[in-house]
Amino acid sequence: MTKQKMERAALVAAGAVIVTLTALAFWLSYAHLAEVAGQHGLAASPIRQWAWPATLDAFIVGGELLMLRAGLQGRTDWWAIVSTAAGSVGSIVLNVAGVAGNRDASAVPLLDYVTAAVPPTAALLAFGLLMRQVHGLVADAEPSPAPVVEIERDTPVSPVVEEVSPTPRPELAPADTSPLVICGGQLEIPTVPPRPRLGTEAAREAIEQAWRDGLSIREAARVSTRGASQVQRVYAKLDEAHGPVPINGQTEIDVEAVEEVAA
Repeated sequence: MTKQKMERAALVAAGAVIVTLTALAFWLSYAHLAEVAGQHGLAASPIRQWAWPATLDAFIVGGELLMLRAGLQGRTDWWAIVSTAAGSVGSIVLNVAGVAGNRDASAVPLLDYVTAAVPPTAALLAFGLLMRQVHGLVADAEPSPAPVVEIERDTPVSPVVEEVSPTPRPELAPADTSPLVICGGQLEIPTVPPRPRLGTEAAREAIEQAWRDGLSIREAARVSTRGASQVQRVYAKLDEAHGPVPINGQTEIDVEAVEEVAA
């Protein structure tokens, strides 16, 4: 089994475990909150009793999905963060507070509170892991940019008048220049092997190094084998955190412009 297949198998297994854990944790937390609702005013209406926990858990699911969308767009959604935090904290607090019920809180063992706090906490962490895996899969699925092909013409040669000689004139070999050469009106395209796609961490490091070197988004997309949209999102985050980096050659261009104006 190759390394890539082993990574894919591990990712699938981890995804199955996380999905199962998320479902079980949400179900345990939801069922306990329904019991708490039945003990405090909703016992006469089973439908309302079982619908009430959704007023908390729905905030967690909706907030996590909006955080995923914001992450794909390269921005921070504070409303999504507040929604997820409010739903998670509320679910944990009410699960723990509902343990006592009609009993004296001082007589309830500490382990009962811990037991009640585990499902909502596990649901929050497991759902966060699930959204992180989805984010990684979506980012890796972005198509790589098409390779940039540079076209360079041969250096023109001034015609030379020579005397007619019976000896045949040897043909000149075409110049070995760029990957794509136009010579004598004919287009020659040599076969170039495709650039291997980098892994997620390697691509991230390549984009950050390109940003530090002042490369354009197009150049960074080529060296990192990632889409221009993903490079743009990483550049935006780096600009926000460290300030914009001058593009390669920008300083020289500005100096020449100043000298021309002074002249």
